[in-house]
Amino acid sequence: MKLIFVSVSFLHAFQYLLLLFTPNLFCNLCEGNYVINYLGTRGPKLQNFVIVSLIQLVCRITKFGWFDDDRFRETVKEATDFLGLASQDHYFIGLKILNNLVTEMNQPNPAMPLTLHRKIAGSFKDQFLLQIFQISLTSLNQLKSEAPDDFGHIPLDLALKCLSFDFVGSPVDESSEEFGTVQLPASWRPLLQDPSTLQIFFDYYKVNDIRVSKEALECLVRLASVRRSIFVEDPARSQFLSHLMLGTKEILLTGQGLADHDNYHEFCRLLGRFKVNYQLAELLNVEFYGEWIGLVAEFTTRSLLSWQWASNSVYYLLSLWSRLVTSVPYLKGETPSLLDETVPKITEGFITSRINSVQAILADNSLENPLDSVEVLQDQLEFLPFLCRFQYQSSSLYIINIMEPLLQAYTERSRLPAPGDADELSVIEGQIAWMVHIIAAIVKVRQVTGVSQETQELIDAELSARVLQLISVTDTGAHTQRYQELSKQRLDRAILIFVQSFRRSYVGDQAMHSSKQLYGRLSELLGLNDHLILLNVIVGKIATNMKCYAESEDVIDHTLSLFLDLATG
Repeated sequence: MKLIFVSVSFLHAFQYLLLLFTPNLFCNLCEGNYVINYLGTRGPKLQNFVIVSLIQLVCRITKFGWFDDDRFRETVKEATDFLGLASQDHYFIGLKILNNLVTEMNQPNPAMPLTLHRKIAGSFKDQFLLQIFQISLTSLNQLKSEAPDDFGHIPLDLALKCLSFDFVGSPVDESSEEFGTVQLPASWRPLLQDPSTLQIFFDYYKVNDIRVSKEALECLVRLASVRRSIFVEDPARSQFLSHLMLGTKEILLTGQGLADHDNYHEFCRLLGRFKVNYQLAELLNVEFYGEWIGLVAEFTTRSLLSWQWASNSVYYLLSLWSRLVTSVPYLKGETPSLLDETVPKITEGFITSRINSVQAILADNSLENPLDSVEVLQDQLEFLPFLCRFQYQSSSLYIINIMEPLLQAYTERSRLPAPGDADELSVIEGQIAWMVHIIAAIVKVRQVTGVSQETQELIDAELSARVLQLISVTDTGAHTQRYQELSKQRLDRAILIFVQSFRRSYVGDQAMHSSKQLYGRLSELLGLNDHLILLNVIVGKIATNMKCYAESEDVIDHTLSLFLDLATG
């Protein structure tokens, strides 16, 4: 019991007392591998929290003494020795030691200078990390049929920690194109080229235990994120990609495990990694690409329609599709990408799901409204413009066909002496707000794909005209009685966001001269033949908001932000 007390207490005090100790004192503390031997003789009978504390003590001392004495580097061998003992309990203690050691080496410690931490982590990575990852794979294969499901997560934990190690020795630059890429050393190449490495994680995904299946997917996400250059030859990369696509195809066909939200989310992340690390041409070269892309499209559409459940996961799916469509102009060869068939359905599914969400949120007050969060809206709409502009004529027609009846109904309600059914009007305002946000997102991104610049400007004008027409309706008739209603405030915030997006793309002397097609069409539709007339409309809306929304902080903030942008050019 004395050792247990010492381990728990000393672990917390260790890093603060460190500077008072000499390397020899640490060596004496571990003399005869006393703690390791204690775990070997008494470990199976100890409670788990005691085992964890003892292991943490060993691993922390190992890290702090790493460069002081060679004995500290024997911990990996000592942990591996546990795996050869007859008891299954010893086997798992050995895995836990390795697991905690990888964590300790990868995690900075406040009591250690960062430069020293990186040197130790680099030394540990170069000498032992590949060996430990191989141990995790061997354990996964051995335990697949022998160990209870409760223990399957232990070697998976170890594999995941190895794949999550900081291989580059410096903080990741999130603005870099390499963000999210796992920089495995070249020495790991043979393992990645072995098909059994990927397959073992797909096999463990099929285990009924949710924790096991989720961690298996997390490992697959990291393997799918391995740097392209790890494969020296194209055939090896193609084989790896084909295996990933085959495994995900089977999951898409069976739906196994996807009823669990965590699994669903990780699976979406896995699909999202395909276009980050692989070119569209490489995907097309896989024999069953057509079947795979069709299944991914169906899965995406179902996810969009299940917005209440999968709202945070859809981001990764839309990211995949946006990257695919932006690659089409660079595609060579005659193999059809099938994106012409699949992308419009996904675009329509997204728009339909947002429109349908308004009624559902009104009926259930416990649901959060995405229209109330700028960050959520940005995440949901970030990739939509690329999908819409891929088949811009058909997607814009779909948007207009939804927008027109809503505008007509909203205009008719403005002519009534009183607003009428408040809930019905709130639904109309919410649906229009979504459409305005969608149009704002599209107008903000001027990217030419599939049609000419002139055609895109004309379509931008058609969509923008619907929103600009709306400005003259929101502050007339019965709608002037609804400034206190949240649904109207959401609509006016959406209009302000649209104006910001439109201003950045099409307002200004330079934009005016380079956008003659757009202003020509706006002149035909609304009589707005240049940006100065449009600015008068915008300033009028700003004045109305300042007058009528004195008690709505959000609307006033958006209005002032727009005014400041206009004033500063």
